[in-house]
Amino acid sequence: MDRLSATSLLPDTFEGARDDISMQLSLIWAQIKAPLLVPMLRIAVVLCLAMSLMLFIERVYMAVVILLVKLFGRKPEKRYRWEPMKDDVELGNSAYPMVLVQIPMYNEREVYQLSIGAACGLSWPSDRIIIQVLDDSTDPTIKDLVELECQRWASKGINIKYEIRDNRNGYKAGALKEGMKRSYVKQCDYVAIFDADFQPEPDYLWRTIPFLVHNTEIALVQARWKFVNADECLMTRMQEMSLDYHFTVEQEVGSSTYAFFGFNGTAGVWRIAALNEAGGWKDRTTVEDMDLAVRASLKGWKFVYLGSLKVKNELPSTFKAYRYQQHRWSCGPANLFRKMVMEIIRNKKVNLWKKVHVIYSFFLVRKIVAHIVTFMFYCVVLPATVFVPEVTVPKWGAVYIPSIITLLNAVGTPRSLHLMVFWILFENVMSFHRTKATFIGLLEAGRVNEWIVTEKLGDALKVKASNKVPKKPRFRFGDRLHVLELGVGAYLFFCGCYDIAFGKNHYFIYLFAQAIAFFIMGFGYIGTFVPNS
Repeated sequence: MDRLSATSLLPDTFEGARDDISMQLSLIWAQIKAPLLVPMLRIAVVLCLAMSLMLFIERVYMAVVILLVKLFGRKPEKRYRWEPMKDDVELGNSAYPMVLVQIPMYNEREVYQLSIGAACGLSWPSDRIIIQVLDDSTDPTIKDLVELECQRWASKGINIKYEIRDNRNGYKAGALKEGMKRSYVKQCDYVAIFDADFQPEPDYLWRTIPFLVHNTEIALVQARWKFVNADECLMTRMQEMSLDYHFTVEQEVGSSTYAFFGFNGTAGVWRIAALNEAGGWKDRTTVEDMDLAVRASLKGWKFVYLGSLKVKNELPSTFKAYRYQQHRWSCGPANLFRKMVMEIIRNKKVNLWKKVHVIYSFFLVRKIVAHIVTFMFYCVVLPATVFVPEVTVPKWGAVYIPSIITLLNAVGTPRSLHLMVFWILFENVMSFHRTKATFIGLLEAGRVNEWIVTEKLGDALKVKASNKVPKKPRFRFGDRLHVLELGVGAYLFFCGCYDIAFGKNHYFIYLFAQAIAFFIMGFGYIGTFVPNS
């Protein structure tokens, strides 16, 4: 009987112990929430709102500039002197400037024929152009294939040079720098640069070189990118939306106002004299193109962006390749900002407003604040307010400003307006990687100089499109970035559950949607979804 009584008391004992633990946890939470968490969260909200306002003002400013450019028709051909190149009976082809075309590549099995063929197909007097293939490939088979391709074009009368080196020091910047040391480059006036997946149209030089010939103050003419695989999957559509805004708005605004913008590293033509005056190629960061552009701008040179001239290229079609690319594009600018901010401030060749534009607008807001506020505010701080109802986020900061920024971003790709919700979730997930990379760049941490060449598929894209055999997504537990994404997704999911059960903010729909996005990216499924056009 005593044994039965003792047994019946066990559930009550466990229940009592559980209640005690719950009470203790509630007590601890109450003790740390008011004096510690509430003030910290309030400070975080204020900082995030301030950064949101910075980003909002920048976006509205650029929208106004673009509107004025469109209204007044301020095309580059009207702002600068542009006349088509004409034949000279007396001088013959020597009337045309000597142009060097550089194609840096590294193990580009799928695209080397496309890029070399497009460069050799450029329309320009044959004795006034040199095609220079800078092959850093480590695969001997690919090296042989690239060399054979160069020999094939040389046999057709094309002035093409195949250049290799015995190391990969400086990566792309090192290859370009080494290529500029060749004796035949001394006779060249301009250099056009195309990455291995870029395919310029035959009239590319006829449309760009006149700006440099007739305007001695111009150092760079940059063309727009056109994506051949934008419709391959949902991930490529999201990339297209982000990059279209960059070209349609950011590059156009920089060109129209301060004659400055970041060189995109490809699809541009440089005046060799300006390139040399700026100090040539440097490999101190992973954004050697932006580094050169900033240094040239500080020397007083001007840049022109041609939005009407498009060069075909390929978007990363795997999440892994895109992650590596975004790490480089986010870490590099932050690291360059750290290295150059004092140099920009001390510079005496450019006026104060241009310095403010480069430091505040170009670097601080677009390359640093934009990444940090997107992740910290919408994926960390805003969800955390669910647990602390004492901290509120004003509706203008949580709804109105993000909505306006999103709509302004949509102008670049009107055909993808129906994918806007997916783009928001995708960008928020990618902001996690960009924020991490930004801090690595600012602090010069371990992966600051990591350079992994973006995988390209080239003609394999056509095969892939015709043979749509779904691949089973793989998840390796050892891949730390995927695990962290799943962790953020779990955090957002928990915040959503708490908001339904106890919260008053009613963010649960957003929280669940964002959590699902993190889970999808964490397991690597993003590349398997193909949207309708």
